Amino acid sequence: MARKKRKIPQRKCVVTNEMKPKKELIRIVRNKEGEVFVDPTGKKNGRGAYVSNDLAVIEKAETTGILNRQLNTEIESSIYEELKEFVKGNADEG
Repeated sequence: MARKKRKIPQRKCVVTNEMKPKKELIRIVRNKEGEVFVDPTGKKNGRGAYVSNDLAVIEKAETTGILNRQLNTEIESSIYEELKEFVKGNADEG
């Protein structure tokens, strides 16, 4: 009997509108208290938005303010800095 191939969860990057496997994206979450944070696990509660694991995409998100609209809140620059550090860390591993 042939084993069924597991379905890979796909998510859309809010900046590029590309559908990608969830593992290739970074999730940013706004919880009920209004706190915004980076969620590397992708499992935390709250309103989530996904961005590609790419420095250029994160910089574009920062300049266009798209995450502010997606999460209905003001995103602090520290969040973008954390995202950039996350991407640089992943680039070093690969």
